[in-house]
Amino acid sequence: MTIKDLNPKAVWGNFYELTRIPRPSKKEGKAVEYLYELGKSLGLETIKDETGNIIIKKPATPGMENRKGVVLQGHIDMVPQKNPDVEHDFEKDPIETWIDGDWVKARGTTLGADNGIGVAMALAVLQSKDIKHGPVEVLVTVDEETGMTGANALKPGILDGDILINLDSETEGELYIGCAGGLDASAAIPYRSEPVPQGWHNAHLIRVAGCQGGHSGMDIILYRANANKLLARVLLPLVRDYGVKIASFEGGNMRNAIPRDAEAVVLIPDGKIGDVDQYIHEMLPVIMSEYRATDPHLYIGMRACGEPGTCIADEDALNCLRALLASPEGVERMSDRMPGLVETSNNTAIVRTEDGKFLIKTLMRSSVDSAKELLAEKMRAVVELAGGTVEFTGGYSGWAPDSGSRILHLMKAVYERLNGREPKVLAIHAGLECGILSGAYPHWDMVSCGPTIMSPHSPDERVNIASVDKCWNFLKAVLEEIPEK
Repeated sequence: MTIKDLNPKAVWGNFYELTRIPRPSKKEGKAVEYLYELGKSLGLETIKDETGNIIIKKPATPGMENRKGVVLQGHIDMVPQKNPDVEHDFEKDPIETWIDGDWVKARGTTLGADNGIGVAMALAVLQSKDIKHGPVEVLVTVDEETGMTGANALKPGILDGDILINLDSETEGELYIGCAGGLDASAAIPYRSEPVPQGWHNAHLIRVAGCQGGHSGMDIILYRANANKLLARVLLPLVRDYGVKIASFEGGNMRNAIPRDAEAVVLIPDGKIGDVDQYIHEMLPVIMSEYRATDPHLYIGMRACGEPGTCIADEDALNCLRALLASPEGVERMSDRMPGLVETSNNTAIVRTEDGKFLIKTLMRSSVDSAKELLAEKMRAVVELAGGTVEFTGGYSGWAPDSGSRILHLMKAVYERLNGREPKVLAIHAGLECGILSGAYPHWDMVSCGPTIMSPHSPDERVNIASVDKCWNFLKAVLEEIPEK
């Protein structure tokens, strides 16, 4: 049995086709062309804008022409993450899926259900011949995961709808009416390189691995280990107290994914290898005890490796590690307006040593713009105290909740009728595109929903099969009950 055999077949068939097409952020061109050709093959008006966003318009079914227009929206790109032992080229290889009980998973990579399963539902509406609906437009954006590029570039006047249903939420039975804004921080702290001292032939690789990782918005509240922060925590005493020299540091690869692995090449003084090895073995149970609930497979290891040509000057290495350790990380503040919601956070996502600079790249999120700005100032203060510079880019505001939304009240009523209970109405600590899209279409009435997806942005990503069926039936019922203009 494959995912094409699952119900609803229209949705799973579309999702299967998307798993065949490589579509990491900024490299989703083949998927864009697939969507464009699909729209044309259905005989529908299909538009590809300058950025690569796809818009497909389907007329109302007979008798529904006077209903308000609905825009079904999702993004085509996916986060490329894999386990270290998996060979996979996200720009060339398809995603291999499998069914594990109630869940669909990928084999050692991200699945791309975020947001492929939402796009698959929208396509199924376009393909359907038996769903009653008013005018429907499907908007599929590009590069949502790394910059909201498609949403930011969408021009007003192309779409005609009155209502936006975003299909990028990740818990069935929840309707979202607000989200956090975001800001990218890129710090660079200069360091001096030195030749490896004569007689030092003790190069080792120290590695933090096996962290759970996950979505830097949705999962930040779980307080999972950040591999970059843990490696800095391990290295700082080694440099300060044991005379260890740092040759390189590398960890994380996506701003919106909590880093799962990080490694550093170090040089250990003669006669100190035993002490360093003992220190790491003593630190491992301490750190594992702290994260035993959130990161049960976390480990720290050391092995011999090839000799580097240079190393970082001792004081500069200490300076960079202190800045990394002291910079803001994780949940900064919880919301005082919506219990259980993270208001402000920072993900120390990517750390590199490169061309004489210690690079730190983070993604800041907040539902309060002023709080996001304060977090940026804290980051700036730490970096500048360390003699570095920081640049802030890609900022966008959040989506302010509207509890009086008409489409929200309709969807709540439909959900309760179908399932015998009210859905939860929430805001999310992640970057949905709704807030940005409303800048071009301020009249849109917006709600976000979707099936249950666990551990997005990590190789543990999985989508619940039954929730896809429930979400599909819910979406069809909502489309049938859209009010008149």
